[in-house]
Amino acid sequence: MSARVHRLANGLTVAVEPMAGVETVAVGLYADAGSRSEEKGLAGLAHMVEHMVFKGAGSRNARQIAEVIEDRGGSINAWTTRDNTAFQARMLADDMVLGLEVISDLIRAPHFDADELEREKGVVLAELGEARDTPDDIIYDHLQATAFPDQMLGEPVLGHEETIAAIDTAALKGWLDGQYRPEGLVLAAAGKVNEDALLTLAEARFGDLAPGAAPQPAAATFGGGTHHDVRRFDQLHVALGFPGVGLHDASLHALSLFSSAVGGGMSSRLFQEVREERGLAYSIYAWAHAYAETGLFGVYCAAGRRDAARALALTREVLARTAETLDQAELDRARAQAKAGLLMGLESVATRADHLARQIQIHGRIVPPSESVALLDAVTVAQARAAGAAALSGGEALATVGGKLAKAA
Repeated sequence: MSARVHRLANGLTVAVEPMAGVETVAVGLYADAGSRSEEKGLAGLAHMVEHMVFKGAGSRNARQIAEVIEDRGGSINAWTTRDNTAFQARMLADDMVLGLEVISDLIRAPHFDADELEREKGVVLAELGEARDTPDDIIYDHLQATAFPDQMLGEPVLGHEETIAAIDTAALKGWLDGQYRPEGLVLAAAGKVNEDALLTLAEARFGDLAPGAAPQPAAATFGGGTHHDVRRFDQLHVALGFPGVGLHDASLHALSLFSSAVGGGMSSRLFQEVREERGLAYSIYAWAHAYAETGLFGVYCAAGRRDAARALALTREVLARTAETLDQAELDRARAQAKAGLLMGLESVATRADHLARQIQIHGRIVPPSESVALLDAVTVAQARAAGAAALSGGEALATVGGKLAKAA
């Protein structure tokens, strides 16, 4: 069965993909707005809105929202990233109407009670504290801030103590009104779903939204530099970052495959040379993440403090060498991993709904898996090497967490 796309008169996109052989459905509302669209003094606002809508919406309080979904054996979840926010319900097929009703209430009729907001600030501050006490978590915020200094793309999704304190109910309402505009919303459903029923529900729940689009966030540029968090932990955590590419860049897939080959699994060069052959680190891997206009290629490494400087030096050496000597077997292995990850993931109704929405947000259409596979298949060794070399030549961001050795790194 093929996926289909519809648009309501106000610009909201509806994507639906019936899947054979399943008895469940995933339905979600996806907003093309995340933390990078916030004002600097209100960092954390998008994430706070995501939390606060669950404190009461429509005719239900927080407990009733949870119970009405779980009474039917379903689950509902939400997440905020730097460039989007999602609300998704996973239900038995007969309960799709209920899942969509709750999601609609979350976005269209949140209570935003002032007392609840003050309580929830405490929850988010606890979440922030937990992240800061987890070195292999907080290091990514340090790296992001170093890679994109003085830009909203470099701000943490959770915000800061002072910006969380500044959020009030007017800010919550203003965020929904300004950012959740129909031209930037995608309602996606996958699984055992009736297309006509979904369209009828979409029109009933969202058809009266006034047309419009959210303002575009400011473009970001890679800065680079260093950040050392010298609190003492058992290990030294190191993250290297280099300029990546945007979602529409011709070298997007080449850089992704370079990243996988150099640090994407146990057979990758970084894992084999830094961990297996030298024993300098327990955990080491690479990744590439793309935003609309830019991206970040990075490496994370956790090493003993006495080994960290050597691990960092070897990591830089392996990266540079791979950009020169990546071979066909390594590229083919990375390509196989990427294809398998894509296709295996799409066997889940939840992942399939996410995929539908994200493809529309990025490309304005649903890109079939076969097209994505063809783009991966087209990448050559020369292209992957060139993508890696371009990233490594564009400057470096270095973030460390873990004590005095961080200064030496």
